[in-house]
Amino acid sequence: MEILIIILSGILVAAGVYLILSKSLLRIIIGSSIISHAVNLLLLTSGTLKNAASPIFTGGNKEYVDPIPQALILTAIVISFAVTAFFLVLAFRSYKELGTDNVADYKGVPDDE
Repeated sequence: MEILIIILSGILVAAGVYLILSKSLLRIIIGSSIISHAVNLLLLTSGTLKNAASPIFTGGNKEYVDPIPQALILTAIVISFAVTAFFLVLAFRSYKELGTDNVADYKGVPDDE
């Protein structure tokens, strides 16, 4: 199961990098969000996927799930949500000011001709 999750996160990273390399600002934002989801999957996989008890001591259980990766994932989800919201507001503002979401059409960027 862990190999499947690692392959899936690799596919998500590849899709995110493809979207980040495009010229549309909205695709860049979606690509960074997809990469953050891939990193969350890798953090989940680093905590080993197993069926074990919760990390609360109740007596007889010998196997516990490591709570550190879960806490890191929760923190990463909150931070990626805030960064994505900031990027969306920034993209909306730049679209209102410049009239385009194409990064190549921004001021100071020469044409590729």
